[in-house]
Amino acid sequence: MPHPVPAPLTTTLRVRYVECDMQGHVFNGHYLTWFDMAHSDALRRATGMSYEELIQAHGMDFVVAESGVRYRAPAHYDDELRVTVRFEPLTASSLTSRFAVDRDGTEIATGFLRHVCVDSKTYKKLPWPDAVRAAFGPYVTEPDPASNDAGTPSRPT
Repeated sequence: MPHPVPAPLTTTLRVRYVECDMQGHVFNGHYLTWFDMAHSDALRRATGMSYEELIQAHGMDFVVAESGVRYRAPAHYDDELRVTVRFEPLTASSLTSRFAVDRDGTEIATGFLRHVCVDSKTYKKLPWPDAVRAAFGPYVTEPDPASNDAGTPSRPT
């Protein structure tokens, strides 16, 4: 049973030294790791299940088909960051999640992950189970056409 939480879905993290490069700011690839962490937290909050429980309960999995990041300002060691997640309307088999990373209320990066729902054994594309679609429903927002988020992912059905 879902455990509703107030929108938006956010995850707070602190930049670790190991995430910083020789220039003293966060290496670009770590933003996708943070998106994945925030996505996993959002799934747990929206569905009331861990990722593993969700996969086992529905016989499906979801895989990343596309991603993008737009960097607006650097993050540094020990910065406290907030990653906010919003879901766009689901298609028959895909989910696009949008992310905003902020430090003290200033947006420093945006991005997206597009996941495709697949059978957990064969990895063939599947439609989203009704229960999963219903769990995401309260957290879905329409895409902002004026937004300058990181790229525009394709929208397969």
